[in-house]
Amino acid sequence: MVKSRSETRTHIIETAARLLDDQGAAALTIRAVAGAAGLQAPALYRFFEDKDALLDAVAEHVFTAYVTGKTAAQDGDPIADLRAGWDAHIAFGVANAALFGLLVTPGRTSPAAEAGLAVLRARVHRIAETGRLRVPEPLAVELIHAAGTGAVLALLARPPEDRDPDLGLEFDLGLAEAMYEAVLARILTDAPVPAAAPPELSKLTGAERALLAEWLDRG
Repeated sequence: MVKSRSETRTHIIETAARLLDDQGAAALTIRAVAGAAGLQAPALYRFFEDKDALLDAVAEHVFTAYVTGKTAAQDGDPIADLRAGWDAHIAFGVANAALFGLLVTPGRTSPAAEAGLAVLRARVHRIAETGRLRVPEPLAVELIHAAGTGAVLALLARPPEDRDPDLGLEFDLGLAEAMYEAVLARILTDAPVPAAAPPELSKLTGAERALLAEWLDRG
C-alpha cells in the first residue's frame, strides 16, 4: 500500500526518534534516518529542509504528549500544578536523554521547548495571581527552568554505579527533590502578599509589591 505524504513524513519522524533513542544524537544523520526508514537520502529533503528541521520535527513529535499532559493539569492548586510540571519535566528528561540534550543545546531553539516554556510561564503567572510569588515572574520562570535543566543533566551524568536500584527507579531523584525545594524557598512567600496596598503604593505592579514584601520579610 502506497503511503500518503503525511504518513511518510510521520514514518520518517518516528524512525528518527527511535534512532535517536537507540543510538544517540551522533547517529541522527539524514543518511542514517533515510536508510532506517527505507528511503533514499534525497527523499528526506522533500519533507525537511535540513537536519535541524528534522530534529525540530522529532522533538515536537516526542514532546507533544508531554506538553499536552502538562497543559491538562491547570485547574487545581497552582503550586501543586507547578510541582506536577516539575516532576513531569524531570521524568521526561531522564527517559529521553538524547532528545533532552538536543533541546537544551546552547544557541538552539526548538518549537517544542518553547511550548514547554509557555506552559511554565502560565503556571508561574497563576501563582503570582495568588500573591504567593516573592520575585518577578520572569525571574521565577528562569530559576525554575534553569534548576530543572540542571537537575536532569546532573542525574544523567551520574555513572550507573551511583544510581539507586532500591528505589525501583533508574535514578535516585533526591537531587531533583532538593533542587525543587530550594527553588520554591527562593520564589515563594509563606503567605499571600496582601492585595490591598497603601495609597502611596497603589501604582506598584504585583511583582514590585512582591519584591517589597521580600525586603520587609528580610527586615
